[in-house]
Parts: sequence; structure tokens; C-alpha cells
Amino acid sequence: MNSNFLDPKDILKQLNILPGSVVADFGCGSGFFSLAFAEAVGEEGKINSLDILPSALESVESKAKLQGLGNIFPQRANLEKSGGSKLPDNSTDWVVVKDMLFQNKNKDIILKEAYRILKSGGKVLLVEWNDKELPIGPEKNIRISEQELRRIAESQGFEMEKELEAGNFHYGAVYKK
Repeated sequence: MNSNFLDPKDILKQLNILPGSVVADFGCGSGFFSLAFAEAVGEEGKINSLDILPSALESVESKAKLQGLGNIFPQRANLEKSGGSKLPDNSTDWVVVKDMLFQNKNKDIILKEAYRILKSGGKVLLVEWNDKELPIGPEKNIRISEQELRRIAESQGFEMEKELEAGNFHYGAVYKK
């Protein structure tokens, strides 16, 4: 376990990702988690990498090509809008929400969208910056505490399944629909 910084492979070791799973990576950025999940789900699986920034999607697409991953599908999405992922109801096994909620006012809408697209029993991986004083990351006053995140997730119908080891700067948890 990397005790310093978040490593998607360390997170994946703590999850039971089945080959062939469908994953939505909300706010995928440069594809940090999309690429790791793409390997985990295999060729039969599918990663919907969603971001509002075209530059992020271009980055994911080029990294996927370089790594020979044909199961990543970058799509522009405004996840702060109801239905913003444009994915069908009950179509996804996993939703990844990493370092994204602190940047958005409508945290509940984002988690409601995750709930909508997840299959029954589907899971959401939530990873955020912890609220300690840190030399890196966003300002402490905009970070979201573990308790606040749990409250929002449970208010959208999610049930906490387990907490994860996420390095020195983040915390993580899996919630089930």
C-alpha cells in the first residue's frame, strides 16, 4: 500500500471488480481511475469516462490508445445537472467519484445521478481529499468531511459498505445501491 499518495491500483485491490463490469468515471480528469478500471474489467467491460472539460476527455482518449485499451468511452457530461451523464437507468455496475465533489455545489445531484444509473446492488466508489491540514490539494475550507459525505450519500439512498485505505491525503469508501 502506497502510504503517501493515492494509487488507483491500491484502491482496486480493495474492491471486487468483476471482468465485464460497466463503470462510469464521474469527473474522470486525465483518466487516473478510468485506465486502472479498464484493465480490471477486461475487454468485455466498459468504462464511460465522463467530464465537462474536452481537454480531459482528449487526454483520456490518447492515454487509452497508447495503452491499447479499447474499452474506454470518453463523453462530455455536466454531472451537476439531473440526467447529466446521459447514461441509461440501471445500466452501470460501478460509479467512480474521485476528488470531484469538493469542486461542485450540487453534490446531491451528482450522487443522485450515480444512484440512477447504477444497477440494483451496484456500487459507488467515493474518494475525496481528507480534511487535515495538508501541503497539497484544495483549500481546507472547500474539502468535504467523511461525515458530510456519508450524510449526503445516505440521503440519496446509498448504504455504506466499507471504508478504504486511500493514502495519506485522501479517504475513500464504497457505498451500495
